[in-house]
Amino acid sequence: MSNPTEAAVRSSRHGEVIVITLANPPVNAISHAVRSGLLAAIEAADADPDARAIVIVGEGANFVAGADIREFGRPPQPPSVPEVCNRIEACAKPVVAALRGAALGGGLEIALAAHYRVALRDARLGLPEVLLGLMPGAGGTVRAPRLIGAPAALDLMLSGRHLDAAQALKLGLVDQLADGDDAQAAGLADAAERLARGAGPRRSRDAQGLADRAAAQAAIEAARAGLAKSARGLLSPGKIVDAVQNALDLPFDEALKLERQAFLECIASPQRAGLIHAFFAEREVLKVPEARAAAPRPIASVGVVGGGTMGAGIAVSALDAGLPVVMVERDAEALARGRANVEKVYDGLIHKQRITADDKATVMARYSGSTDYAALAAVDLVIEAVYENLDVKKDVFQQLDRVCKRGAVLATNTSYLDIDAIAAVTARPQDVIGLHFFSPANIMKLLEIVVPAKVAPDVVATAFALAKRLKKVPVRAGVCDGFIGNRILARYREAAEYMLEDGASPQQIDAAVRDFGYPMGPFQMIDLAGGDIGWATRKRKAATRDPKARYVEIADRLCERGWFGQKTGRGWYLYPQGTRTGQADPEVAAIIDAERSKKGIPPRAFSAEDIVRRYLAAMVNEGAKVVAEGIALRPLDVDVTFINGYGFPRHRGGPMKYADMVGLPRILADIRAFAQEDPLFWQPAPLLEQLVAAGRDFASLNHNDHAQPPR
Repeated sequence: MSNPTEAAVRSSRHGEVIVITLANPPVNAISHAVRSGLLAAIEAADADPDARAIVIVGEGANFVAGADIREFGRPPQPPSVPEVCNRIEACAKPVVAALRGAALGGGLEIALAAHYRVALRDARLGLPEVLLGLMPGAGGTVRAPRLIGAPAALDLMLSGRHLDAAQALKLGLVDQLADGDDAQAAGLADAAERLARGAGPRRSRDAQGLADRAAAQAAIEAARAGLAKSARGLLSPGKIVDAVQNALDLPFDEALKLERQAFLECIASPQRAGLIHAFFAEREVLKVPEARAAAPRPIASVGVVGGGTMGAGIAVSALDAGLPVVMVERDAEALARGRANVEKVYDGLIHKQRITADDKATVMARYSGSTDYAALAAVDLVIEAVYENLDVKKDVFQQLDRVCKRGAVLATNTSYLDIDAIAAVTARPQDVIGLHFFSPANIMKLLEIVVPAKVAPDVVATAFALAKRLKKVPVRAGVCDGFIGNRILARYREAAEYMLEDGASPQQIDAAVRDFGYPMGPFQMIDLAGGDIGWATRKRKAATRDPKARYVEIADRLCERGWFGQKTGRGWYLYPQGTRTGQADPEVAAIIDAERSKKGIPPRAFSAEDIVRRYLAAMVNEGAKVVAEGIALRPLDVDVTFINGYGFPRHRGGPMKYADMVGLPRILADIRAFAQEDPLFWQPAPLLEQLVAAGRDFASLNHNDHAQPPR
């Protein structure tokens, strides 16, 4: 039998140089076999009397893309990555890391432990552990600041961003660049050059990037201040800053030990579990039945009907992806506003010095507009983004059916409406799909791909391919009122309104939700989006509302006064002189009191924990119903929807993962307790009850294409 360690790491002699090749496809992740094999190979090469230098390369198109995440949570198996890195750095012979493709996380830490680094031009370097709730744990926080200084190292580790080879060279993270695609040849050439010059080991621990202590300390303090805003409640960013402080203040070996302790604390944190779930879930959502069954249609041009905020944002997304865009509006004045909305985005980027005027001109050369639907005759895909009214949208689709070429994809951006009914007014329902963008569409990552009954599989595959091109996170959703996200949103907003009427204030509820990890609370969000949007939905659904269901009229009272939020200067909060930060409004408090009195509701106190438990229980319960009905394929689709579209804190993994972590029995017990007050609203989802009875969790359904209740 072959030795897995030998298979994962190979050594070969090239004259006076030993080449160590890491071979753990597809990305050479640092598995136990790689660690063991690399340590043994380094020790053997260092002891070889005929070898004068060592080159480390990755097999194939990557160096090393990081740790083997599959080993997280398992008992540690020595050697650890820090042991391997320390042994590389201690080599008596010069060690060259030759980088191609991904050199990320532990892979970059291995490279930093080498004495020299040469990078091919396709190399991508980074320490992105923070995105998984972790931190560099094999010397990254100690070696990187010594090599490139504290400001650059902190930026690299706290952002999780990747550097290209040229950026890494400019910072000093690599020593030189090499052309071509042969990392081994580049490493051998670099080693030969250094041997010819008599170069010996040059250890990162001895680099002088922290010599200017005042500048390093200023960078650390600035990073810590920034975390108070950007990483509130997160564990690993603070640990990274602490580790860089230790790198500045303590001897190298002591700082390494403290880094490892902090890394292990991050590993043990539930935040790590939530972030890793989110990481994998965003890849799993791409696995949909239609994408396996059919190839996408080619998309070389896009039409957008409607030039308002949403239509303009969609147009910008397509333009940014390099696609020509034709915008259609009802008249010349509306079309001019639509173009102005598009240009406003690019003018803002020019003002921020992210693009130049020439860049804008290049993009806008792909834009054209018309008041005639016939301008859409040749496009491959049209996205309708007009007023949220079923009759209006039906009229648009009748026009599209008349003018668009056969095989064109016809998409609606509706947030709630019945896409089957929209498709039915065309002679080509197989070509009609929902593409629900989130505002602002050029920034928000989520794209709900809503699949009506008669759509062709290749249209669904096309939608997923388009999402990739637009750099969106796509989630497949079925047709119902609100699809995945807005349907669940409606339920937990109702729970918030019930708490409001029962005694909590908007400020209390928003504060509790923010403290849980949301960027803003539900009433702040309504004010930002515009209260008139929800009001229109409530009026649309009034005729079909269950007369026995509790209905809170407080929001209607505000809307009747024209208080729609930030755009009108007041909503749930006051916004004096156009400020974006709301202030408590005594008149809103008086309206709330009057509504309570009218219904004879004596106000009672709610703690922050009470608020969060009700808010999340409503979210999870409706999420379970959405999964059971097949509106979402799996619980993880709900998680990805809420992380990317609704501000759910990523480190908690999404509502369904959160429920698994706190325990489904507790969630169900809460729902049953709340049902004592309102049995109609708090009906436990049958799927939730079945999972608890079977001792299972939502994660057990995540590997099914169509989640089925346990039997």
